[in-house]
Amino acid sequence: MVLAGCQVPVQTSADLILYNAVIWTGNPRQPFASGMAIASDTILAIGDAEILANFRGTATQMLDAKGGFVVPGFIDTHVHFLSGSYGLSSVKLRDASTPDEFARRIGEHAKILPPGSWIREGDWDHQLWGGELPRAEWIDAVTPNHPVFVTRLDGHISLANSAAMKAAGITSATQDVAGGTIDRDADGTPTGILRDNAQNLVFRVIPEPSDEQNDQALTEGMKFMASQGVTSVHNMDIADPDIIRTYQRIRDRQITRFYLAVGLPYWRELAHWIEKNGTGDKWLKTGVLKGMVDGALGSHTAAFFEPFTDAPDDRGFFVIHKDSLFKWTVDADKAGLQLAIHAIGDRAIHTLLNAYEHTVVENGPRDRRFRLEHAQHIAPADFPRFATLDVIASMQPYHAIDDGRWAESVIGKARTETTYAFKSLLAEGARVAFGSDWAVAPPTPLEGIYAAVTRQTLDGATPGGWVPAQKISVEEALKAYTIEGAYASFEENRKGSLETGKLADFVILNQNLFEIDPVKIRDVQVLHTFVGGKEVYRRAN
Repeated sequence: MVLAGCQVPVQTSADLILYNAVIWTGNPRQPFASGMAIASDTILAIGDAEILANFRGTATQMLDAKGGFVVPGFIDTHVHFLSGSYGLSSVKLRDASTPDEFARRIGEHAKILPPGSWIREGDWDHQLWGGELPRAEWIDAVTPNHPVFVTRLDGHISLANSAAMKAAGITSATQDVAGGTIDRDADGTPTGILRDNAQNLVFRVIPEPSDEQNDQALTEGMKFMASQGVTSVHNMDIADPDIIRTYQRIRDRQITRFYLAVGLPYWRELAHWIEKNGTGDKWLKTGVLKGMVDGALGSHTAAFFEPFTDAPDDRGFFVIHKDSLFKWTVDADKAGLQLAIHAIGDRAIHTLLNAYEHTVVENGPRDRRFRLEHAQHIAPADFPRFATLDVIASMQPYHAIDDGRWAESVIGKARTETTYAFKSLLAEGARVAFGSDWAVAPPTPLEGIYAAVTRQTLDGATPGGWVPAQKISVEEALKAYTIEGAYASFEENRKGSLETGKLADFVILNQNLFEIDPVKIRDVQVLHTFVGGKEVYRRAN
């Protein structure tokens, strides 16, 4: 799956020359430059004014960066793009800080929708109002004509109102499902809260959107990503291969490059798809499988060796049977597919590393680039195994400054010392790639860099950083959002750094990230985003 080495373009005059810039190239052989010459979608040359003058032709467009700070286009290695895109126009619950505000916003959103329309997404956070989980009765009175299924920001718990539960046939007699639970009152009545796989009871009855609705949502999502400096994303939905056709329809809009995952249970179907159609091109590529071992910390569904400190009888649970995990991992790897599997709790991470190790023994050596998605709570003994097994830690730094507000109350101080352990992983020689988990968290790489460098929690309670020993440098965070993201999709030879022969995907920022106080990084502005040498976003004056 590794691409052939980059070829220097035959064209000798540039279509575009960027000058008067401070460029961080991401190339250790030439870390900084002042300009770039671009032919078509490819970098023709990079260096100073004297070098660039050799590529100026009569039709060359000159772009003055006015001293702006230029970096490779950000690569978000973990998104749920379609749900994030729909979330741009859905009810906004992320900062609802009381139960009344939660219900009011849902009721107001219902007023603008036709009767019978589903209310989705939401990204609520019950920690903002003290930790009580919402209930269907909170919103039934304001949504009598609308089924509601709004999801907690981690994606592992959703709230259904009575209309949604009726549509799904959920009653007191409904049994829990493997890898998921239905919260109930003492008499067995469902409260409306469904955890992990139990959410599928409702998902399966929600009407599918039309192709036109999907295309419109995806286009808005791409525009939003461009405004954040994101030029490539790795879509990590657990879907069947039909999802590829959805993204093929918007491929030619050429705003965002996609690396698309298919659900691990569909590994045979993806292998057949690739045999017939290939893995794709520089705009739309596949070949990776997304699986899940456990749930999430905030929903108490992450799988740990020891109990949650606030729930002594609860260690979380697996959402997949261990035997299935080991078998699918071996079989999919044997088919030449990449594996990107979600594991959050230390027991889940340990089990997945065991599955990867078993796969190497079974199938022998090759450049497979295992990915462990999230890698949030690692047992100390497992840190060296990431490098030993060539496992990429695909992590989301925003989660650290979000979960850091309350994680210690859930897992205790000792386990938080190895939570979002960016520094420890790098020190062990592991590869770390960054993403957002959009729509679970905002797809804002600058905020992610801020989070990794400062670790200041969102509530402002940790000015020195939450678990400050795990802070990393600005350059390490930039690499995680650029070249390491490209490596995680077997594309480091065509993007991820600004070098001759690579794609001209880059971002112009209004401040030099290496020169400002790290706490100000989250306020840096994206001025321009270019994909393949074409401007796809310009900040309004």
